[in-house]
Order: sequence, then structure tokens, then C-alpha cells
Amino acid sequence: MSDRNIRTAGNTRWLVWTAAACITVSLLAMIAISVAGPSIGVPAMPHTTGAPPWWVSARLPNDTVLFTLWGAAVVAAVGVGAGLIAVARGARPRVRALLAVSFIAVAAFVVLPPAGTTDTQSYAIDGNMVVLGHSPYVDTPKQAAQLGDVLARNSPVTWQHSLSDYGPLATAEEWVSAELGGSSLAQITFWLKLWVAIAFGAVTLMLDRVLRGDPAMRLRAHLLWSVNPLVIWEIVASGHIDGLAVAFGLAGLVVVRFAPPGKEPTLPRSLAAGALIGAAVAIKSPFALFALGAVWALRRSPAAVGSLAAGLLAVVVPSYAIAGAPAVKVLFQRGNQVTWDNLYQVFYRPFGAAGKFGADHVPPHLVTIALILFIAMSVLALFRLPDRVPGLPAVTPALALSLGWIFFWPYQRPWYDVMIIALLALYPRSWLDWVVLVRLCFGAITYMEATALSHFLWLQKVQLFQGEWITSSVRLLCAAAFVFMCISGRWGLRSSRPPTGVRPPSVLQPQT
Repeated sequence: MSDRNIRTAGNTRWLVWTAAACITVSLLAMIAISVAGPSIGVPAMPHTTGAPPWWVSARLPNDTVLFTLWGAAVVAAVGVGAGLIAVARGARPRVRALLAVSFIAVAAFVVLPPAGTTDTQSYAIDGNMVVLGHSPYVDTPKQAAQLGDVLARNSPVTWQHSLSDYGPLATAEEWVSAELGGSSLAQITFWLKLWVAIAFGAVTLMLDRVLRGDPAMRLRAHLLWSVNPLVIWEIVASGHIDGLAVAFGLAGLVVVRFAPPGKEPTLPRSLAAGALIGAAVAIKSPFALFALGAVWALRRSPAAVGSLAAGLLAVVVPSYAIAGAPAVKVLFQRGNQVTWDNLYQVFYRPFGAAGKFGADHVPPHLVTIALILFIAMSVLALFRLPDRVPGLPAVTPALALSLGWIFFWPYQRPWYDVMIIALLALYPRSWLDWVVLVRLCFGAITYMEATALSHFLWLQKVQLFQGEWITSSVRLLCAAAFVFMCISGRWGLRSSRPPTGVRPPSVLQPQT
């Protein structure tokens, strides 16, 4: 072996150990903050039973918690990045070890309180409303509390006057969790997190199964998803419903396959794909982009498209019919909202020059402008993103459309990114890996806290500066990089074998 090869092997080995150390340290730090109980990163809630979730009420200082979580996010990104480079250079750590780390971390977070958000408490209260005969699409937690809902009195301030804008299947999951959790808000959140953890594990096993024929792609997928502390934090530790939706949506896209040349497509497969994607849409409406991606993949077969649509409608229509018209109405009530770290504010509020514009005041027509950019970039990506997943024709178009929404819609949270990360895990390595990883890291940092910082003005200023300037600028740069790749065609793609073990057909013919 030459000196150069020895140095390369040594560097690769160093990258593997760096990845292992960083991912482990990040996960342990996140678990420790969750174990420590109520803080700026873990919302307080009453809990008197001996059942999970469990915590120790260590009363850690807010600055310690916040900076520890910020550090954990950065270390996580470094670890995943080092792992991706090591795999690209030929490292092949044992998949079973990665799966073990993933499942152990997920199991730990399931029995700990929700962290990094108050959304899970909101889900629990919405589910309890259904148990009591109310509708979260009609009554806000404030109204439910006035009607005698004891749990609704514990609603986080952020959600007291908000109706649920999640789909009927999400509400059904919340209702089941409330039935199982009884009168304990904490125990309801445990059940909510358990379902999301199962969905996270299902995606992990699905990626492992689909990519089993390509060791490099298989390891890359586990780095991006299964052992990525940022993804685990945003989905399992926080209990966000997006984890449930992406499991159904990804399963639907994986079901769509190409048939060998000359073979007539069969319809049951596309019917099943439509039903699975329909379940994702009935959990969270933006996953309709997955349905559009599947339609694009099957566009040469009208029968397949019809079967896909039938499966989707068979799930979506009855679920919304049961939930009623209010469930449809709320879908359009948050259309004009923007998040305080959106990329567009870099243009309209630099150093106060935009006057009153801020988190609650935005320029007129901002959402319209964002909608135009989202549609334009989605269409551009649909035609410019190379299709390098030949056995799974719906993955690339769904990824293209989802990238357009994630990068350009002005209302975003870091846990929304899982809809592109799960798809990216099936796509060959490219510069998109790094753009998405950096974007997720800074987005996660912005939303690490779960409670307000009103009594810590200096810390609040640091946190506001980070979100308003650093994360928004990173979002803008990532969007610019995405535009550049679409226009120039420089995706930095690396060849990879088809993940399904199916030889790419000479003429792409859709199969249901």
C-alpha cells in the first residue's frame, strides 16, 4: 500500500471515529436535557402517576440548557457530515451498530418528556377535546377550558387561541392517545410520542430494506435519518406529527415502481400507493406534494393515475367527511402567516430600515410572492433535478416539489424538513446533502427552546439575533444554492446502483 493510500485510510478512519463521537455526544446531551425536566428546552406539565414520561426536575439554568442544545445541534451536524464523507471515501461501519444506536436513542426519548416544543402538549389537548365531545377544528383550547375541559387549562400560551389545522387522521391519533392517557396530560404526550417513534422506526427499516443492495447508499441513509440527532430531536424527542405523515407518504412513494419494458401496468400497486399517500395528506396537508410527485411518475399510464387518485380519495374524502367542514376551513386560515426566521426578512427588515416590519408585521403580498417562487422553483426542479432513482420513479419528482416548498414557503419549522430528508436518503449523494444538513442545523438551533425568555433579556437578545439574522441568512443562502444547482445543473451527483435491486428499464414505463 502506498503512503498516499495509507494516509487516506487513516483520514477515513479518523472521520469514522469523529462521526461516532459527535453523534454519541450530541444524543447524550439531548437526552440529558430531557431527563433534567422542565426548563427552557422542556415545557413543564403536571404529572402524578408512575407511568412515563419520566424526569428528575434538575432545574437547570436557562442559559446552560439553551447553549447545551445549540452545541448539541452543531456537534450533530459535524458528526453526520463526517460520517457522510467517510462513507463516500469507502468506510463501511456495521449497519447493525447504527440501527442499535438509533433504536436505543429513540426508546430513551419515548419515555422522556417532550422537548424543544409545546406542540405535543397542544396535540394532547386537542385529543382530549375529542374525548369530551368537542372538536379542535371548532373550539380553541381557551374555549374548551371555559366549557369545562380541565386539561385545556394547561394549554401553552402559543396555542390557547388556535384551532387545529392538522388533518383528521392526525386528530384521530390524538384522540386515541387521549383515550389511553386518561386525565394525565403528560401520559397523553407519552402515547403521542410512542406512535411517532414507531413511525420513525418504520422509516428506518424501510430505508434499510430498500437500499440493502447498495452498502454505501444504505449507510448514507442511516446517517441522514436513523442516527441523525437533529432528525431524532425534531421528530421523536419533540413528538411532532410530521414523523407519522412522512412514514405513510414515503411508503406510498416506495410502492410506485417501474415495470419491465413491454409489461402492462397493474393497478393494485398504485391503488395502495394512493391510499398510503392519502393517509399522509389526511395527517398533514403539505404531503399532497407527494401525491403530485406520484402522479408525475405515472403520467404515461392514465389507468395508473386513476387508480392512484382513487386510493388517495378513498382515504382523504371519508376522513374529512367525518371531521366535517370546519376541518377543511382551517386549512386556509394560516395561509398568510410567516415564521420569524423566514428567508425573506433579510430583504425587508435589515437593521430596522423597514420600520414596523417584523415577526408580526410583514410586507403586503409577501405570501403571494413566496407562492409564485415556490411554484416556479418546484417546476424548475421537477425538470432539472436528474432522476437517479430509476427503480422508484416517484421519489425524484416528490423530492423536487418538496424542495421547492421547504426552501421558499415563508412559514417553516425545522421538523418540516423531514419530508425532504426521508426522500434525500433514497437519492444518490450530491451537494443537496450538505445544503439540507446545514439548513436543518440552523433551523433546529432557532427552535431549541420550548418556553419564552421574557425574564432573561440578554439571552432573549442572543436568541432573537440568531433567528432573525443568522438562521434567516442561512435559509436565504441555501435557497440561493438550490436555485444555482437548478439553473446550472451542477448537483455534484455521484453514481449509485439502483436501490431496489431492479435493473433500470431501457424505456421507463410506469407500473402501479
